[in-house]
Amino acid sequence: MSITVRVPTALRVYCDDAPVLKLQAPSVRAALDDLERTHPPLYRSVCDETGTVRRHVNLFVNKTHVRDLQGLDTPLSEGDVVTILPAVSGG
Repeated sequence: MSITVRVPTALRVYCDDAPVLKLQAPSVRAALDDLERTHPPLYRSVCDETGTVRRHVNLFVNKTHVRDLQGLDTPLSEGDVVTILPAVSGG
């Protein structure tokens, strides 16, 4: 099944400036595993050395945060969109 991963502008440098990536993944965890293999610098920007999503990074499936679903075990369906959204702070 084909899913889309939306990459924020700040992280596109780690995936040849691609705004979206097309992956075959049955779950969010599998999508991250694919990113680890195909775009290691992008993966390291999203996950720490233990494989946990970094505290300042949010992942959404379609319009719902994965923490409100099944976390990294959230299943994905054909056409789903996973959005990587780093937290932004400032003053």
